[in-house]
Amino acid sequence: VDLIKFCEPGVFNYSTLLLNEDKDVLYVGAREAIFQLSMKNVSVKRKKTDCFNYIRVLQVMNDDILYVCGTHAFQPLCDYLSFTTVMVDGELYSGTSYNFLGSEPIISRYSFSQSLLRTEYSTSWLNEPSFVFVDVIRESQNSADGEDDKIYYFFTEVSVEYEFFGKLLIPRIARVCKGDLGGQRTLQKKWTTFLKAKMVCAIPETNFVFNVVHDVFILKTTDWRESVIYGIFTSQWGNIGLTAVCAYNMSSVDDVFSKGKYMQKATVEQSHTKWVRYNGIIPSPRPGACINNNNRMQNINNSLHLPDKTLQFVKDHPLLEEAVLPIGNRPKLITKDTNYTQIVVDRVQALNRKVYDVIFTGTDKGFLHKSIIYEAEVHIVEEIQLFPNLEPIKTLLMSSQGVGFLYAGSDNQVVQSPKAFCEKYHSCENCIMARDPFCAWNPESQACYNILQDHRNTRNAIQSLNGDVDRCPKGKTLNTDEYQHISVKLGCSVELPCQLESNLEQAVWKKNSRVLNQMPPLNLQGKDGLFIYSMSQKDQGVYECWSVETTGIKNFSRLISGYMLKLES
Repeated sequence: VDLIKFCEPGVFNYSTLLLNEDKDVLYVGAREAIFQLSMKNVSVKRKKTDCFNYIRVLQVMNDDILYVCGTHAFQPLCDYLSFTTVMVDGELYSGTSYNFLGSEPIISRYSFSQSLLRTEYSTSWLNEPSFVFVDVIRESQNSADGEDDKIYYFFTEVSVEYEFFGKLLIPRIARVCKGDLGGQRTLQKKWTTFLKAKMVCAIPETNFVFNVVHDVFILKTTDWRESVIYGIFTSQWGNIGLTAVCAYNMSSVDDVFSKGKYMQKATVEQSHTKWVRYNGIIPSPRPGACINNNNRMQNINNSLHLPDKTLQFVKDHPLLEEAVLPIGNRPKLITKDTNYTQIVVDRVQALNRKVYDVIFTGTDKGFLHKSIIYEAEVHIVEEIQLFPNLEPIKTLLMSSQGVGFLYAGSDNQVVQSPKAFCEKYHSCENCIMARDPFCAWNPESQACYNILQDHRNTRNAIQSLNGDVDRCPKGKTLNTDEYQHISVKLGCSVELPCQLESNLEQAVWKKNSRVLNQMPPLNLQGKDGLFIYSMSQKDQGVYECWSVETTGIKNFSRLISGYMLKLES
């Protein structure tokens, strides 16, 4: 497929990307440089700025200022420190290490107008975390209760609840409130709203747990309660070779944080369970909750007015008992021997007016997978190779304006890709069997097209997301007059090609109208054709290669090629 690429000679580590869709710009942070590229064509370089070492953070402060963090003189060691950042209303929220050695993890807010607000230095709050993502949920918009905006952090840390022979890892979601100012006496310049909970991503039938989170994307909606969190998970026991994608309703997340019970350190010695449920009296206002109208009616207008009992409680009980469970109580997608590194998700309305979530996942081999969620199943539409040298996809962004693009960064380059490649399907059957909600078949122009690019053709367009090719007009089929005649000398070899167009197709060979179930020992039936090693009398006949593909509940078959094979006289 055609992809747009950018790289600069002698520059590496294109791992920090930032979109500014208002200015039609993609900022790229690399080693020694920051690039300003055209969002519609990343091969067009608008500006380059030299910087020291690795650029780790790019955030937009305002219309005129770009906030940049680099490793300056610390050399490549900083490249391995875990961090995540988001800029919210001119304030930088980050999860990272407070010192160069990486021994003091911190979730903080940096502001020009206020003092640094941070987590308590305690393993109860953060225990060797590896941060992957942070984002804001705007709960204050149209809130009748005067709720505050929430900042959610996602990371994996060493468990404090359980103790085993080795370090047990736990995927976490943590939350702080945007209006948090710290406490007056207790928790001065510290978060008064920091709470965390366990995220569950597991196969319920086998109790197999994916306990390491690698990347997260929040699919936001107008009503924040309907937003969905998507995450990539693996097991810390990496020899299993499985990767899972789990999804979580934001409303379920909010229930855990606003209604969940707290955990406390266990007093019983020599137990593998180090934390247990707190069953005592919980102070009021609720510890860790944001300030709302109910608090304001009690003259608690900000966190500085919170009573010490509430603050001391949240300081000692940052962990919630309830876990955040995935939608459907199971992963949306599980792959074997494919390691996903990055995820973004789009929501598309198909021609049937139904809305579908489209999952884009980048792999550690430079491939992009596109998957669609259909009710009870997930269908992988396509696999695109973004980087030629099997480089890991280090970062993946998606633009939302218009048709939109995907942007991927690796050690050696940046790649821009469309969200759909509808034009590569050259027949109605292939267009429909792709089951891509972006794509539909136009019977007038005889072309597969992107419905988001051209809204005029939708009246007669054909789209079936269960892969029902019976809706396609009957096309021309191959007849026996068009079969290729091949003469082969006795004892010579011959190859009969069969070019399949999809990895989901299977080739079925027939000889004289009967399926070739058993092949002679030296004959090979491969992906691209049938190979006859030594031509004999009994190998003569009519050979047909049929493509068979299962779409939804149906099997679709079509004749790809036909051959008349005989011995040369």
